[in-house]
Amino acid sequence: MLAYAIRRILMLVPVFLAVSVIIFLILHLLPGDPIDNLLKVGAPVEQRTEMMARYGLDRPLPVQYAIWLGKLLTGDLGTAIVARRPVADLIGQALPHSLALGGLALLFSSVVGILLGFVAALNRDRFLDRAIMGGVLLGSTLPSFWLGLLLILAFSVQLGWFPVSGARSWSSLVLPVLTIGLGGTALVARITRVSMIDVASRDFVMLLHAKGLSPLRIQLRHVLRHALIPVVTILALRIGWILGGAVTVEVVFARPGLGTLLIKALNQHDYPVVQASLLMLAMAVMLGTLFGDLLQAAMDPRVRGALA
Repeated sequence: MLAYAIRRILMLVPVFLAVSVIIFLILHLLPGDPIDNLLKVGAPVEQRTEMMARYGLDRPLPVQYAIWLGKLLTGDLGTAIVARRPVADLIGQALPHSLALGGLALLFSSVVGILLGFVAALNRDRFLDRAIMGGVLLGSTLPSFWLGLLLILAFSVQLGWFPVSGARSWSSLVLPVLTIGLGGTALVARITRVSMIDVASRDFVMLLHAKGLSPLRIQLRHVLRHALIPVVTILALRIGWILGGAVTVEVVFARPGLGTLLIKALNQHDYPVVQASLLMLAMAVMLGTLFGDLLQAAMDPRVRGALA
């Protein structure tokens, strides 16, 4: 198990380097640069040349990348060109808001999704099963930004139950968490249902019925426990995707998170901030995948046996 964990961690190194190259090249090949947001209209060419040299933007792209990567490996995320503040400070202010939103959304989708999938599996091919699966399928197809606007219109504007935007209280988290969590709920519910139906058809479940155990006890203590292995793996993989999906939701609800910081920096072409923000989101996906693989190996004896 330890050897497998080390191999999986080492596999992240080339992925990290490839992602960093892609992020760097995409930003620098797009038209425009942060100097446009610093200079006044009609500024002389000499002033632009001086500022390009000050921020190292006049150097060849390979040199710029090498400098950025070298600082990154030492923990230096650089300084925002437009905001003129350390990028680490900006990330440190925004990240807790994104983590709180993503963590609560993951918890919501886990609990509600497993519960709906469990009820649907118990009522397989009945009206309740079809109603639950139809409802979660509808919820998963709604774009998050559109769902967020609908929730704002219904619960903030019309009913006045929750704040329209901001992050001044915990009540402001309710609508964003629902917006992000509903899509994950559909995925978890479907996987839970399919996994429970598969486990319920195995021989050991028939043996438990033959021993006279109650059907509900069998479903709760045996079938659900085995069915949660793929569900937990999927939830671990969704850690990074939830943080990435929070970008548009944070903009809709005007939350001061990583998504809002990223969109603002993109509009300003602030390279250090955009690069750091995108790298944080990519690292969340990679670490979530790693955590999911390690968790599956720890929970499933068959995987551990294949690794031995």
